Amino acid sequence: MAEFKVFKNGDFTVMSNYHLKDSSLSLKAVGLMSKMLSLPETWDYSLAGLVAICKEGKDTVRTTLNELKSHDYIEILRLRTSKGTFKYKYLIFENPFEKAI
Repeated sequence: MAEFKVFKNGDFTVMSNYHLKDSSLSLKAVGLMSKMLSLPETWDYSLAGLVAICKEGKDTVRTTLNELKSHDYIEILRLRTSKGTFKYKYLIFENPFEKAI
């Protein structure tokens, strides 16, 4: 029988286990979702902001975000600013949201 000891420190994140137990998600999606839930709400949740803190490149992060979108864990709103440019607002759900029909 194997024994193990986990050495914990004070830097931790409290999050739902829902996405961790969702067997329909890839391990990459579980990891990115966990990373996103650990970040402050003021974080730059743009593709570039997420790529900056991940080992994976832009294409992998984009594909993983699309997986989370397709499983209703995130919604990305494209908003037009007063200057006519676009900005994105990320809505992150600990449990998949139900879309209005």
